[in-house]
Amino acid sequence: MTDKFILLQKIEKTREKMISIAEKHPYSSSKVVQLSRDLDELLNKYNNLVN
Repeated sequence: MTDKFILLQKIEKTREKMISIAEKHPYSSSKVVQLSRDLDELLNKYNNLVN
């Protein structure tokens, strides 16, 4: 598997987890905010990899 593919899998898993938790907790909860930050970091890594 390529780094790009693995990163895309991590992005999708983190996104799904964030959405699932956000359905049960406020968007401002520490869990949702941390997952959002994690997702931002993964997306930035992906962007740097493809550009």
